[in-house]
Amino acid sequence: MTSRTLIIGACGQIGTELTLALRARKGEDTVVASDIREGDVDLMSSGPFEIIDATNKEALSNCVDKYNISEVYLMAAMLSATAEKHPQKAWELNMNSLSHVLDLAREGKIKKVFWPSSIAVFGPTTPKDNTPQTTIMEPTTVYGISKLAGERWCEYFYRTHGVDVRSIRYPGLISWKTLPGGGTTDYAVEIYHKALEDGTYECFLSEDTYLPMMFMEDAINATISIMEAPKDEIRVRSSYNLGGISFSPKEIAASIKRELPNFTITYRPDFRQKIADSWPKSIDDSLARDDWGWEHQYELDDISREMLSQLKKQREELTDTID
Repeated sequence: MTSRTLIIGACGQIGTELTLALRARKGEDTVVASDIREGDVDLMSSGPFEIIDATNKEALSNCVDKYNISEVYLMAAMLSATAEKHPQKAWELNMNSLSHVLDLAREGKIKKVFWPSSIAVFGPTTPKDNTPQTTIMEPTTVYGISKLAGERWCEYFYRTHGVDVRSIRYPGLISWKTLPGGGTTDYAVEIYHKALEDGTYECFLSEDTYLPMMFMEDAINATISIMEAPKDEIRVRSSYNLGGISFSPKEIAASIKRELPNFTITYRPDFRQKIADSWPKSIDDSLARDDWGWEHQYELDDISREMLSQLKKQREELTDTID
């Protein structure tokens, strides 16, 4: 029986695009998507799909057995801003799902695991500029605490049980294909939608809030690259720093204005400002570049051109469908 790949949390912002990318690369029938709910048409029609609660170990184990799963990408999580509103639910989802997958790998049912961490593992005492791979990590959010705990579990299961688990710390991610999922960096997606819809945007972060960001295509390529790298090249078993570019709301607004000169922006920081202030401004990801050849492709103006172009196409297609 052919071994397959399982994506847990396939309907989320990253999971949707990762599933489609892996199906294009590996073959549609070899990548099983799963989530607690159904996803969009492209996801559901392009390959096998299972409704699974990621906190249910028995359901996960049954799916692994049913499809002869050898690799798991665990993308299910409650993100930073949403997690602050539902801390207990966030902890249970983020930690229990990882615990179950690592246990299944320890039991020999899974050969390789990808689990995403985040820049949220850093905190206000972390060096802000060019944050190093190994540094002070004192997160102040539920999401960040769960990701830091998860990193330690990943390294423990590798060191103690030989589980081949791989991880990267995602920065803020920007995509035109899927809507934001409740993160603090969501402004960098919302701003493009509002630029086209209204010509203006009220930002929930202050204008000079610098955060590490990345275009989704770069993040997907990094995720696949680390999983395809030879095992002996993966020296970090907690989670690799992953950078890309860093910019502020003021700079992204200026980039948009180069495409849409009449665009305007205002600022009304809310509770997410405090979260953003606890995170790095830029990331040192040299270890990922040295170990498994990571490099980003998209700069800020590249992202703005691609986002606005693709979102315009979406709007035109929707208009044609309605007409």
